[in-house]
Amino acid sequence: MKRIILFFILFVWIIPRVYAAESDLYKFLWLDPDKKVYVLQNKVFRKKGTIYFDVSALIGLSSDFQNTTGFQIKPGFFFTEEFGIELKYSMYQNSDNTALKEVQRAAEVMPFIRRINTSMGGYFIWSPFYGKINTFNKIFYFDWYFGAGFGILQAESNKTSAADSSAETIYETESYNALMLKMALRFYLNKNWHIGLELQNDWYKAPGVLSGEKTRTNVDTMLNFGFRF
Repeated sequence: MKRIILFFILFVWIIPRVYAAESDLYKFLWLDPDKKVYVLQNKVFRKKGTIYFDVSALIGLSSDFQNTTGFQIKPGFFFTEEFGIELKYSMYQNSDNTALKEVQRAAEVMPFIRRINTSMGGYFIWSPFYGKINTFNKIFYFDWYFGAGFGILQAESNKTSAADSSAETIYETESYNALMLKMALRFYLNKNWHIGLELQNDWYKAPGVLSGEKTRTNVDTMLNFGFRF
């Protein structure tokens, strides 16, 4: 997860220019102290009043003992240039990884595992930054935005059977309410099509094998492909 966050920070750091709202105010020292200049950037891909639909391939980063992949679909609507709403539905595919097999072989025990099967919810979207990159003599336009919302995680765990080393491993269905946060970059291919990178983090409270409820996280990184109109 740290590497993913570092990727976003470095990416933003190397971008030559990132613009906020079109009414940005710039002060120039060589002008009179009471003079102000408003700079209007030419925004090519406007969001106000647009509806979009994204399909995403995701990789889960939270489980020590599972390889987690999946997909996500999300429609959204921007009612201003900076604010919008979005719904999401994620489906996960989990499989035992090498770490789990090594633990089973070395210790002959089944560790505690909780895996997410589906996730759904809604976000309030804030898109304060936009910009462009000139590379290989081609200009790419992008938005950098954030989301906050609530949702439901459908999961399963072997909490009961993991407490008894002699018991057969059984996964029991669970459901949790979650606080969901995310940040994303969207690159425009043309007026209708875009691609993007996204990092999502869901916080929820769930019990362990021997402990009571504590705050846990489900982190996903994804590649988006979408259409807007």
